[in-house]
Amino acid sequence: MSTKHSIAATTFLQNKPLEEWQDETLWQVREKRDRMIKQLPEWEELRELARDIKLYSNSHLHELLQEFEQHAITNGAIVHWAKDAEEFNQIVYDILHSHQVERFIKSKSMLAEECELNPFLIGKGIEVVESDLGERILQLMDLPPSHIVLPAIHIKREQVGELFEEKLGTEKGNSDPTYLTHAARKDLRNKFIHAQAAMTGVNFAVASTGEVVVCTNEGNADMGTSQPKLQIAAMGLEKIVPNRESLGIFTRLLARSATGQPITTYTSHYRKPRQGGEFHIILVDNGRSDILAKPAHIKTLNCIRCGACMNTCPVYRRSGGYSYTYFIPGPIGINLGMLKSEQEYFDNVSACSLCYSCSFVCPVKVDLAEQIYRWRQGLLGIGKADKAKKFMSDGMQFLMERPRLFNSALWMSPIVNHLPHFMKYNCLNAWGEGRELPEFSSESFNEMWKKNKLK
Repeated sequence: MSTKHSIAATTFLQNKPLEEWQDETLWQVREKRDRMIKQLPEWEELRELARDIKLYSNSHLHELLQEFEQHAITNGAIVHWAKDAEEFNQIVYDILHSHQVERFIKSKSMLAEECELNPFLIGKGIEVVESDLGERILQLMDLPPSHIVLPAIHIKREQVGELFEEKLGTEKGNSDPTYLTHAARKDLRNKFIHAQAAMTGVNFAVASTGEVVVCTNEGNADMGTSQPKLQIAAMGLEKIVPNRESLGIFTRLLARSATGQPITTYTSHYRKPRQGGEFHIILVDNGRSDILAKPAHIKTLNCIRCGACMNTCPVYRRSGGYSYTYFIPGPIGINLGMLKSEQEYFDNVSACSLCYSCSFVCPVKVDLAEQIYRWRQGLLGIGKADKAKKFMSDGMQFLMERPRLFNSALWMSPIVNHLPHFMKYNCLNAWGEGRELPEFSSESFNEMWKKNKLK
């Protein structure tokens, strides 16, 4: 049975140069991460500390979030709570509407993507501009991100050149990266200057101080918040950390895992509103508290959105972000999608080879592959198991429970080596569509063992 993911992945693979380029590019990022962590003898200790801090934070959310709120209010911020995407979007709109905002600038926020904030605000007549270069490119192309850290990784510079030629009036045929960057900077500078309000996501929120921390490489969050007096920070509940000591552990892990840097170029702390301005912080649940009731999947809330699991995943690297049906792709997206709706996003669990590389590289030790395996075991229970695979599995069980039949099958298996091609490769052999069957040995391991065990 073909799933939505497998069909979309097949389409992506038809563009062989793009598939090879994405695979090589993301693997280079993975290699940078490996080289960087080798410089830290305490890397594994940091991972364990980060995992434990996250597990503590997520099991004490009610205490830490209330502590954060109290300190944030003391700092002069206005704190809002949103139970779901609809409430979050409405809160943002109400804030903007009450200040007659028509021009709104954002730095990248996967929470805003999750809640579909942009189309909501645009539908209300507010101009929304993404200030992250990758997000801005995708916004002009009317496309969603294909990676949570490198959102436009699938777009080649020639495409950007054509896009800017159409949207920004740049030179025809000029796809030089430096030229295109300067063109984007010029366009965005004007947006920064005339924005009436700015919004950032939140990488971490510190309970003991009431501050939020935003990590970027372009400085777009700082640029966006430097001119408007109205600032909004949007965060999922799981972004909370107890104190600055804990924060230091995560900042050492984040950039090394995401892009192979020792730290992001900008790590900005926001605590107070600008003089004469307002600083709003929106705490968003949108299903996060429900995950706390699922012990087998609670570690998903550990995720710090570094994207390392995508960079290492052999399936993601070769199938692209748009082959996944949940808005976050890759191993973490498979798990988050299933937690959101098993019925809607079940097809993504097939996009995993169970190589466990994602679990191995995760800086906060989310058991990504283990969770995907659990989701697979539950497909039958929700009526989404592949009937052909179930038939084969039942057939293998029947065979292996009958030693005589099993040994007879082994003895006869070399016959397959001499069958005509059409009998081995047809619609009944989905595995053989992109692979060659191995040659069956004339002697089974059982026969070889019995023959040699007394020697």
